[in-house]
Amino acid sequence: MFEILRYFEQIAVRFSPVILISSGLAAVIIGLFLWLGGLGFRRALVIVLGAVTGGICGFFIVGRNIMATAVLAVVAAVIATIGEKIFITILAASLAVVLAFFAFTALSPEVINAIEGVPINAPKITGQSATISARETPKVLEAFVGDFISRAKQAAINMPIYGWAVMGVLAALMLAAGCYQQRVTFALCCSVLGTTLIFAGMILLLLYKDSRPVTIIDRNSSFYVAIIGVMLAFGTIEQLLLCPGLEKTWMRRKGRRNDVQESGKKRWRT
Repeated sequence: MFEILRYFEQIAVRFSPVILISSGLAAVIIGLFLWLGGLGFRRALVIVLGAVTGGICGFFIVGRNIMATAVLAVVAAVIATIGEKIFITILAASLAVVLAFFAFTALSPEVINAIEGVPINAPKITGQSATISARETPKVLEAFVGDFISRAKQAAINMPIYGWAVMGVLAALMLAAGCYQQRVTFALCCSVLGTTLIFAGMILLLLYKDSRPVTIIDRNSSFYVAIIGVMLAFGTIEQLLLCPGLEKTWMRRKGRRNDVQESGKKRWRT
């Protein structure tokens, strides 16, 4: 998988600086919000995450049909709102499986040997001064997504049995945690998503400076894995300690608004 990311690193420096900077800053800001305060806005985030999940699924199911994708996003958001606890539980289990899957793609010799032979179909950019315009960027990204999916499929086919067993155990643990420890589970989910977005945003910003961040991470993978682990733990604990106060504040405000509305109705009746 890192081979695709390294090639993307070579191509991304040709993107428009506006695209790299704006998307990088947006990813970092949203990531910080999720990492440090996602638990305090659980209901709103469930709606947003449900819509994003539905939109992504719709993109892969119906392609570039914007209306159909939007409808699926709205439907997914409604379903996530109605079944909030179920959605959080499924989200946690899915994140655990995805993280374990990519860990095995980087560690399992069988998987590594299998995906090395998969060709990269992303466009080749020739010339040192060649620039990818804003119109061409979606096509380039779509090609990289296709290559990524092809390698993920090949990795899944060649995944050893013990890898699937580990992913099954992690999924079961997350399902149990989602059923009995809702707050902890959602705080962990927000920490994972926030950390991922922060790293993605920083990579995009460093690509603008042509600093080769993917290559550096690949060479010092153990160090960055440790940093990610610390960030996940800190984000989860920080949310559990500080966000309850935020939730109580929102509940108090909501209660005051309801009291004001009730008192207004009583006065109007009298």
